[in-house]
Amino acid sequence: MRLVGVGAAVIRRRTFVGAAGASLLAAPALGQGAFPNKPLKMVVPYPPGGGTDGLGRITGQFLSEKLGQPIIIQNIGGASSTVGSETVRRADPDGYTLLFNASLFVLGKTVVPTCPYDPVTDFRAIAQAGEAPLVLLVNNNVPGTDYKSTMEAIAKEPKKYFFALSSGGSAGHIATLAFLKKTGLPLDTILYKGTAPANADLLAGNVQLFMDPWTALLPLATSGRARGLFVTSKERTKLAPNIPTSDEVGLKDFNISSWYGVWAPKDTPDAIVDKLASAMAEVSKDPAFIEKTTSLGIVPTARGPKDFAAFIKTEVEVNTALLKESDFKPE
Repeated sequence: MRLVGVGAAVIRRRTFVGAAGASLLAAPALGQGAFPNKPLKMVVPYPPGGGTDGLGRITGQFLSEKLGQPIIIQNIGGASSTVGSETVRRADPDGYTLLFNASLFVLGKTVVPTCPYDPVTDFRAIAQAGEAPLVLLVNNNVPGTDYKSTMEAIAKEPKKYFFALSSGGSAGHIATLAFLKKTGLPLDTILYKGTAPANADLLAGNVQLFMDPWTALLPLATSGRARGLFVTSKERTKLAPNIPTSDEVGLKDFNISSWYGVWAPKDTPDAIVDKLASAMAEVSKDPAFIEKTTSLGIVPTARGPKDFAAFIKTEVEVNTALLKESDFKPE
């Protein structure tokens, strides 16, 4: 495995969202009334502009409406999201500081040896907000016209082809390892630090295959700049209906997705967790939220605290084992 790309810098930006309006931010606290009685802060541990940031802002907007308080979106990027996540871990467990993060977060020290927290025990899972299925792209110069003929061509000369990985421990990384294990293809992988440089090398032909959330990759397939072989959703996406599902190409139960959720510091009281989770459940059912997220390729989900925590436990166990089996060494 080779590592290319540049490290992420810490970037901070605050944005105010919410039906109550930014003018309330300057108002004095209303005392110790029922939660919430003042603006909340939601930390997105990535720079502005990415997929996690976009969904975080949408979620913050609708959650604000359900809670009746503004939500301040704060971007704190760096070190594979650990800088911003650590900020939330250290925050007062009063429900006013939340974390919005992607599935990479829960792998913790498996991906980042210097990770200062355990994502399972140092945070309280509030709710899963959505998931983004993946798409497998190949460079247009790779022989073949569909999944079967392309894989046959690659299998004949596997040393000629390389698989891009957007980041260590990401959903795309996990899916790529699972795909190589399932197909038995002995392809080398190249680890990047971000989707953008991986996309650039895919288009340039420096790598030939790349699997990552379709929110970032479908534009390449729909524009014809790369070839989409399958999507990992159970049904075809309306955003690219000509690309078959993994099941349709013969990869049964290959439905790995990148997913996103909301967390709070570990000692947040049950009553506050329940209030936040109830509001998130309302968000997931809101027709406007569903319309906005699905237009971006995000599938809304409605896992509450118990289901979300159980889901995370399984994700950590399965994906950590897969990374260890592949001899993944974080750098």
